[in-house]
Amino acid sequence: MNPNLVQYFAPRALLAAVVIAGGLFSPMSQAQQVYRIVGPDGKVTFSDQPPPPASNAKVSAANGSSAGGAASAGLPFELRQVATKYPVTLYTGNNCAPCGAGRSLLISRGVPFTEKTVATNEDTQALQRMSGDSSLPFMTIGSQQLKGFSDAEWTQFLDAAGYPASSALPASYRRPAPASLVTVATPPAAPVAGAAAGTASGGLPARPAAQPNNNPAGIQF
Repeated sequence: MNPNLVQYFAPRALLAAVVIAGGLFSPMSQAQQVYRIVGPDGKVTFSDQPPPPASNAKVSAANGSSAGGAASAGLPFELRQVATKYPVTLYTGNNCAPCGAGRSLLISRGVPFTEKTVATNEDTQALQRMSGDSSLPFMTIGSQQLKGFSDAEWTQFLDAAGYPASSALPASYRRPAPASLVTVATPPAAPVAGAAAGTASGGLPARPAAQPNNNPAGIQF
């Protein structure tokens, strides 16, 4: 091999080897799961441990640990392998210029990713549980966490994970729409008082009160 090519590829190969060997992209280390827990009293808390079954609390996942599924659908084989093994999730906020710069880098490079928006107090609490603070942008590549935008650093980690340097996305690819980090379920609407009263007898609507009998035949509907 040409000595010049060896000198060119060696640093890049060394970087990837160090990052992968050091466990930063180890497929065995999973990103921390954050649970959104709604207690019987309606209080919402976030924890990396699920509550005991006896607590009768409602639990849902607050982070997108399975983000690679939707983002990797319909990709070329090699890119799909990387996106499945090391899915990329970008956490952004409103009026965040570094968030826009990070998003532009991923889009221009053709990295399939899932975007989670942080806009509510619950979103911020969930982000703090995952990253240790509330700074944005925040990005995960597999289990690796990157806080704040740095073109050089993000590029190094994307290279080490195996993402191509230029876009290999098919023309038909559509990036998943951004979604809130925490999805809060809307409580069901309370039944209308009149409707409840109307079904009191055998589930049939209540008959209206008798009106003065102006019908000689005595017919009622």
